[in-house]
Amino acid sequence: MKLEKENSMSFQDYINNRQKAFNNITSSLKQETNKEQSRGDDRIWKARLGSDGTGYAVVRFLPGKNVDKTPWVRMYDHGFQGPTGKWYIENSLTTIGQQDPVSEHNSRLWATDLEENKDKARSQKRRTKYYTNVLVIKDPNNPENEGQVKIFQFGQKIFDMVMAAMQPEFADEDPVNPFDLIEGANFRIKIKMVGGYWNYDSSSFEKISPLAEDESKLEAIFNAQYDVHELIAPENFKSYDELQTKLNDVLGLSSETPLVSDSAEPIAKPAPIPTAETTQTSEEFGAVFDSPQKEQSSDDDDLESYFKSLAN
Repeated sequence: MKLEKENSMSFQDYINNRQKAFNNITSSLKQETNKEQSRGDDRIWKARLGSDGTGYAVVRFLPGKNVDKTPWVRMYDHGFQGPTGKWYIENSLTTIGQQDPVSEHNSRLWATDLEENKDKARSQKRRTKYYTNVLVIKDPNNPENEGQVKIFQFGQKIFDMVMAAMQPEFADEDPVNPFDLIEGANFRIKIKMVGGYWNYDSSSFEKISPLAEDESKLEAIFNAQYDVHELIAPENFKSYDELQTKLNDVLGLSSETPLVSDSAEPIAKPAPIPTAETTQTSEEFGAVFDSPQKEQSSDDDDLESYFKSLAN
């Protein structure tokens, strides 16, 4: 029995509609490509470098809608390429105080006390990113973002500047709440390349000023904020088993292979990882296809303390 296929066409129909069919195919391909390369969230914003190798933007930190929560959240993640050539780019479960396969694997590498293994652990180390609501005031590289409330992704260097404004080091400096709509201050982001890394040292806060004089405008900006704490909700993280499978695939392991140490003693499984850990990295990693860059980092001492604590 001959089966008829839905939407089938004759040869003559095909000849008459070849261009239309090609247009449909290319349109579908473009949509699929965009889905693959759009690995992020269009609410999330970060300053970018321009064609001259520098970056500039002005933002205003916003207070969030819940006074019982911090206006920012901290996210730990890992981003590295394994010997297989595959990439591991995943958020770390240590963000929410749970065991994470990469942290465990790195602590075992560190515990061998072999420099080769320590170098591997350093290359796979955990990084820190922060997220908070901002009003984008100036974004020369992407002017369409100006005037919009976005979730600002930034690293340890900028976070330290925010903390320094709130808790000044010297007695003759008045503390400033950068997140205040009335008595806060705009933040000028200035990026330059130093030694192959993104450097934010020239960034600074402006003088204290209200974000807007019109209260209705302030209210509109306030209401446009997102709940950044949703970003670190447990359901938004992959499970331990999923991450372990991904790690094994990237490292080319069928299972967690025992590491060789200086002694014949077997390496014990590390103790549970505390929620608040010692290391703070300042590297940022965008999507793989977005030519990832790094901030300057000087956390090797903290990194060593971190791994030693895990090994112990």
